Amino acid sequence: GTENLIEVYENEPRSVGKTDLVLIFDTNDSRLLAPLFSEFESQAKEILFIDHHPVLLQGPSPTNGSFIDTLAASTGEITYDLIQELGITLDQNISRALYTSIAFDTQLFRFVRNSSRSHLIAAELLNHDIQAEEIHSRLFGNYSVQKMEFLAHALSQIEYFSDGKLAILKLHAKDLLKFSLDHDDSNDVIDLLMNIQSLQAAALLREDGGHKFKLSLRSKGKFDVLKIAESLGGGGHLYSSGAYLTGTYENIKQQVLLALKSALDNSRKQVPSNHNKTHESA
Repeated sequence: GTENLIEVYENEPRSVGKTDLVLIFDTNDSRLLAPLFSEFESQAKEILFIDHHPVLLQGPSPTNGSFIDTLAASTGEITYDLIQELGITLDQNISRALYTSIAFDTQLFRFVRNSSRSHLIAAELLNHDIQAEEIHSRLFGNYSVQKMEFLAHALSQIEYFSDGKLAILKLHAKDLLKFSLDHDDSNDVIDLLMNIQSLQAAALLREDGGHKFKLSLRSKGKFDVLKIAESLGGGGHLYSSGAYLTGTYENIKQQVLLALKSALDNSRKQVPSNHNKTHESA
């Protein structure tokens, strides 16, 4: 059904048609939507971002009138508030979509920024017969045999540094194709890495060919990795960010490793702040 439909714009670019308003969720960086954003600019009277990511110091500014709340644990929470302000009555379809956003963005309420908001909103949404267990299963329990084989292959190649506090892993996009997976499946690898107790931060470098890499960074909150990502032309959350890089693997690996080691060393010298105590993850 249409509830499971995912359309990738780059595969068959087409006109989106003239429209009054385009709403873009879960990012405020127009570069991440290229080339689709250019199509929006030519067709839409107004474009608004609804997001909870920090606005990058070195990136494009969100459009005027956008809704950006960096204290929200998920974009679903912001959307819920907007729906309430508009006086729209929740129904099963709306509640199911909002719950999916909140559950996915918080990784099943693992990262709620020390706030009750995610749980309180979810409790209200559950009153609309949204079949939460089915949502959980589709989001987090959908591994195939091939994907599990890929994860086993990938995790066997982890490199550890700084007494197991840092890790770096290289993946090949061709390996994803070999196991009949898409590029988004690489994110599951670094999320699994973060379950290692001693680990404070990790980097995944996915080689897409031609010396082009997708960098994914994760931190458990002792220090943020957004600064590292932004210094490399990327962005994201304080503790979950990334960038697209060009160069040899060894050069990029050393650059990222030095940045992570420096951030780790600085975190050891600093007294923990309230920010680090209350914001578990972005």
